[in-house]
Amino acid sequence: QFVESGGGWVQSGESLSLSCVVSGFDFESNRMAWYRQAEGKTREWVAIVATTGSTNYPDSVADRFTISRDNAKRTVYLQMNNLEPEDTAVYFCNVAQIGGTAPLSDAWGQGTQVTVSA
Repeated sequence: QFVESGGGWVQSGESLSLSCVVSGFDFESNRMAWYRQAEGKTREWVAIVATTGSTNYPDSVADRFTISRDNAKRTVYLQMNNLEPEDTAVYFCNVAQIGGTAPLSDAWGQGTQVTVSA
């Protein structure tokens, strides 16, 4: 189970911090990822954190987003800085497949809405 929170409405250039509390599987042993889905578009990945703590991002967010994890709290975070209107979407977390960016689980949470105005 994934429970995302922290979304909201902000203006361009501002920041938001998202959290995702995870239950139901071995959190510490899995790569975790954040994904987003804008209205009318397919879901895309925006950040991955490995079990080692190493991270990976697509070019579109690489210098603005930071993913982290707290294994003791079974929580994955996404710090988003310098937000742009193009970042407007519903944000989800999930387990990432080994060696890739695709989600492993079909059981998505409700997501958290991020809206960025120009």
